Amino acid sequence: HIMGYLKYPTKDNSGFYYRTHYIGEDGVEKVYDDVLSGKNGVRVIEIDAVGKVRSQSVIEKPVDGQSLTLSIDARISNEIYSIMEKLAEEKGFTGGAAAMMDVTNGDLLALVSFPEYNSSLVAEGDIAAIKKYQNDPKTPFLNRVVSGLYTPGSIIKPIMAIGALNEGVISPNKKILSTGALTVPNPYFPDKPTVFRDWKAHGWVDMREAISVSSDVYFYTIGGGFEDQKGIGIYNIEKYYKMFGLGEETGINISHEKAGIIPNPEWKEKVFDGDPWRLGDTYNTAIGQYGAQFTPIQVLRYVAALAYDGTLITPHLVDGEKVATRTIPLDKEYFKIAKEGMRMSATVGTTAGLNVSYVDIAAKTGTAELGASKSLVNSWSVGFFPYDHPKYAFVFMIERGPVGNTLGATYVARQTFDWMNINTPEYFK
Repeated sequence: HIMGYLKYPTKDNSGFYYRTHYIGEDGVEKVYDDVLSGKNGVRVIEIDAVGKVRSQSVIEKPVDGQSLTLSIDARISNEIYSIMEKLAEEKGFTGGAAAMMDVTNGDLLALVSFPEYNSSLVAEGDIAAIKKYQNDPKTPFLNRVVSGLYTPGSIIKPIMAIGALNEGVISPNKKILSTGALTVPNPYFPDKPTVFRDWKAHGWVDMREAISVSSDVYFYTIGGGFEDQKGIGIYNIEKYYKMFGLGEETGINISHEKAGIIPNPEWKEKVFDGDPWRLGDTYNTAIGQYGAQFTPIQVLRYVAALAYDGTLITPHLVDGEKVATRTIPLDKEYFKIAKEGMRMSATVGTTAGLNVSYVDIAAKTGTAELGASKSLVNSWSVGFFPYDHPKYAFVFMIERGPVGNTLGATYVARQTFDWMNINTPEYFK
């Protein structure tokens, strides 16, 4: 998916080229085709009546294309792919995506989409192989990192926390009680309240603790409001999602990037044939459910911006390439509080599997339920390291796994980091 593939020069039955150039068709080969392709030369060949070459001369010398050095560390990418492949075979996930990025300059250290296609077979025009790929329900042609749209779940809760602080609706130390559900009275049918469930009863939690344990009730409340606690509302939720680059293309230098979806009342009215927006829609959007859909590369950029105190940078694959940045105009103290919650998550919370001895990690998990039966989930694990001076952000996503499975994206992240500690420890220094 990174490299892409080529269409080769092609001859007719008489030996004459009717396509004279190598043409990049996907990945970096496509985006940088004009840089990599060079220029064909011209040679004049004189042949006699029986086809024997009598003379030849070069009229114009060919010019080599330029070389590109990618920022990708193939060792890490290969290991992530192997871990995902093994887990998919054992636990029934249909696919996955992962990426790591230098938060200071946008260099991508890894970009992995599982499964992927064999670029040589596609370039050679292997009809049987191409047909097999096209009919495969696991969609190996889909680059899940830049083109896959997924419900994010709880990984967006740090954005919600920062938004609530900036809107002044809550202090970071105020505690909200989660008894396992938020129950909204129904004024028309008092005996039929609407219940919005938490994934467990967390008791009293402040903002850092709510991020750490991923309390849904806390974020329902600061998102949509409940009783005497004001929420920031759906349009502010949309505003802060957009501030962190969600719902838009990142500008990464690879083809087929998707923009994503941020739900709001106008979107719902259009998609659901005039159905009005309800408080429950705000609650669910506040915990990354409902209609929100983002690509893993968008999520990576958001996490990198959080780690780097508000610098939203364009991810890229070419080493040292100058890229665009923009600043998120929010108080750095708000970022600090969200990051403290993510560090707590990695030490005692939902991402405690990343509490390792060789590097301090800050992280957040997300589990997005799929379909009416909610029997399948997308599992996320995002974060950055080292915690005290962030250098790299990461995103791991495992697609469509069974809901009862205990191994997901955090497992893949932990296996990757353990391998890196032995084989590429320089990234943790």
